[in-house]
Amino acid sequence: MSGVLSGLSVLHSSLARALILYALALAVWGSYQFIRHRAVSGGFRASFLLMFGLTLFQGLLGAASFAAGQHPRQLLHVVYGIFAAVFLPGVYTYVARAAKDREAAFLAASCWVVLVAFGRGLTTG
Repeated sequence: MSGVLSGLSVLHSSLARALILYALALAVWGSYQFIRHRAVSGGFRASFLLMFGLTLFQGLLGAASFAAGQHPRQLLHVVYGIFAAVFLPGVYTYVARAAKDREAAFLAASCWVVLVAFGRGLTTG
């Protein structure tokens, strides 16, 4: 069982680092679109949804580790994960009804916000 826990821990940690890099790339991409006064592309939207899906998968890995008895150093670690999992679809749903010229601003800003949340989650885990 300790091998499974170790594997979950490595996967959870590796995915956390990958999500940080992914959120950074999306934040820069969305910010560039905003600065150029352009709407985000379908590729950006799909990438944003992929980030949300990976965030959910990351949460499932963390929940499995937690259920198996491997707890984070600080419980705040869990709060950052829940925040990201709720915040990303909330912003996406909100901008679906908003004007397209503001979509890039909101989606890029949300990527910067979750980048900070992912980073804080990594440091509190």
